[in-house]
Amino acid sequence: MALRLIEMFVPSSENPDSIRELLKDYPILGIWHQSLSEDSVLVKMLLEAEQTEDVLDFLEQRFSGLKGFRIVLLPVEASLPRPEEQKKEESSLLEKPISEKEQETKGTRISREELYTDIVETTKLSSIYVVLVILSSTVAAVGILRNNVAVIIGAMVIAPLLGPNIALSFATTLGDMDLVRKALKTNLAGLFIALVFSVSIGFIFKIDPSIPELASRTQVGLGDVVLALASGSAGVLSFTTGVAGAIIGVMVAVALLPPLVSFGMLLGSKQWEPAFGAMTLLLVNVICVNLAGVLTFLIQGIRPKTWWEEDRAKKATRNAIALWTFLLLILLAVIYFSI
Repeated sequence: MALRLIEMFVPSSENPDSIRELLKDYPILGIWHQSLSEDSVLVKMLLEAEQTEDVLDFLEQRFSGLKGFRIVLLPVEASLPRPEEQKKEESSLLEKPISEKEQETKGTRISREELYTDIVETTKLSSIYVVLVILSSTVAAVGILRNNVAVIIGAMVIAPLLGPNIALSFATTLGDMDLVRKALKTNLAGLFIALVFSVSIGFIFKIDPSIPELASRTQVGLGDVVLALASGSAGVLSFTTGVAGAIIGVMVAVALLPPLVSFGMLLGSKQWEPAFGAMTLLLVNVICVNLAGVLTFLIQGIRPKTWWEEDRAKKATRNAIALWTFLLLILLAVIYFSI
């Protein structure tokens, strides 16, 4: 059972006992308070990770207008004595009960705020990101040309392009256009850098399209579509459940850089037909990761906090699902007629 500790700073004029009373309907495992000064009180709350979103939304709505208000969310490695398993009860948010269906969709995912902080880190177009793209492309190119699976897997594990694609799905689900722009900018920059790098390799060195590891990335089947959809959904789940280790397997399963590097090298060496196959595989992976990502976030109940943001998010989500589905259908038609 993953636990989180909420630390809330409020003015000393707020009675901690009143705060306890306000939170009585929420499944909080423990609540304590500490006077920091004449002007500030620290209230600490221990609760399960999946319960934090409702509590954070309520606290922000109730206390955000107060001077000095701030909330800090901390992961808890362990708590002694061990908290007993508590029966999950329906709780109220701003006097509006959460339906049983809404509670089920949230499952055991972490809060929206925690998820946002984790995902937004993957959209930073920094020098480290650029270096990782170049290094990953180098490793992928060497592995492909040497027909070495172990080296290619190394490039898959680095996987700098997976994060921005998951971030794009997340931003679409929330209707957060600023995050959408950041994710697109980072994603396109990574794709461009890797493509230019791999085209240069193909232009300088002689590329043999019959190399097994290269040839395998020039052929696309329906199985690749299913794999990309499943892996995209698994990638989202690894973020929303906070299981960071699971993302490694997803990186390997739905790698974006190896087919991109294959496409670039074949394009640089003017191997047009196999280059088209590699490009198709790349597009399948990108489209499926984003489509599966949006659907998985939606099923898990990822929503904005306010009703006006929710209307915008619904529109953005519908448009994204329609766009990715349309593009996938076009690719499926291309794959079908090319078999």
